[in-house]
Amino acid sequence: MITIPRHRSPLKVAALSVLASLTLLTAVPIFADGPSGAQAAAMGIAFLFISVIFIAFYIYWALATQTIAQKTNTENGWLAWIPIANLILWANIARKPIWWGLLCMVPLVNIVFMILLWMAIAEARNKPNWWGILLIVPMVNLIVPGYLAWSD
Repeated sequence: MITIPRHRSPLKVAALSVLASLTLLTAVPIFADGPSGAQAAAMGIAFLFISVIFIAFYIYWALATQTIAQKTNTENGWLAWIPIANLILWANIARKPIWWGLLCMVPLVNIVFMILLWMAIAEARNKPNWWGILLIVPMVNLIVPGYLAWSD
């Protein structure tokens, strides 16, 4: 005689559901049409182009941040090259608590604290603090770090 358990633990049900979903997801590419050689080459070129632009902007932003750190006599300017550590460097340049930099990782809150940090960074460079507000203006936000870093 087969007995059917009356109660299954929610953890087992969730685990079985995830495993069933993963099994089905791995079977889907077998039946899908892959991109042609020309499409794959075009996607590869587009990815390479976007990657080069991203790396160029990252180098520009890191150089600007490191220069600002040097001009404001802030220690550890090399932190500009490390993705999350540069937020802490911004807080140090702005003479704000470190947690201000860490709040730049929280969605929606980051907009406010990023503007406040860059306003304080502009003041540390003896520039008008409204330069920090310009970070929310598309394309102009690319000029702000360069101006604060390399202007006299």
